[in-house]
Amino acid sequence: MTTLTCQNRMLEIGNGRAPVEVWEAGEGTPLVFLHGAGGLMPNDRFLQALAAKFHVHAPLLPGYGNSEGEDELRDMLDTTLHTGDVIDALGLVKPALVGHSMGGMMAAELASLAPNDVEHLALIAPAGLWLDAHPIDDLFAKLPFELPALLFHDVALGEQLMTAGLDLDDPDFLAEFLITSARRLGMAGKLLFPIPDRGLSRRLHRIKAKTLILWGESDRLIEPVYGEVFAAAIANSKLQILPEAGHLVTHEKPGQVVDAIAAMFGAA
Repeated sequence: MTTLTCQNRMLEIGNGRAPVEVWEAGEGTPLVFLHGAGGLMPNDRFLQALAAKFHVHAPLLPGYGNSEGEDELRDMLDTTLHTGDVIDALGLVKPALVGHSMGGMMAAELASLAPNDVEHLALIAPAGLWLDAHPIDDLFAKLPFELPALLFHDVALGEQLMTAGLDLDDPDFLAEFLITSARRLGMAGKLLFPIPDRGLSRRLHRIKAKTLILWGESDRLIEPVYGEVFAAAIANSKLQILPEAGHLVTHEKPGQVVDAIAAMFGAA
């Protein structure tokens, strides 16, 4: 896959708030991507595939990358309103909205809070619901070496992608890595800990957008049965299950995920 040139910039969102970092690449239909609890990977293969068909804007949530201001976001409502403000600051009107995992939870919240502002929505293995019969593993209790088997169908690929660019033998790098991880988990914990249920199930019926719900068939973190619940609650939705893919279906099957989004949104 050809690597597209991307731009990372700091975006001012006003009212004295800290700017946020935004990854941007591609041309055509504007699309906003909301990342999961792990943030963006170096040379993110999914965003590269997405940017081959869309003009992608991927803001980093405060606590991730160079985005700050996480102390001002106390709960799901704060985070959802912040996301809407970021989209406004980008100058976008009704862009396609795509979110993965925690980002899918945020995208669904925004589409339910402002149903007339979101026309095309893709939720990729979104968090946000809780089924007692299908509990979701506590990511915050997992050690790094346990994550590839939890998040990937192809564990070897997961180990390769999740350790790319890491030099844990370098004390300086390790110290920075631990600080970065603590910031991410501190922000993500407000939305996902101890369980990722902030009442989204009571709001899903408000979503008017044409919605694609994508899931990896081998998702061990959030089982595909959750996709059926999302699809039942969102009127204009379609559920698609991709085989041989886990929770990070975006990285195991980036081409298939992007093709499904493009077909649903009518992009070439």
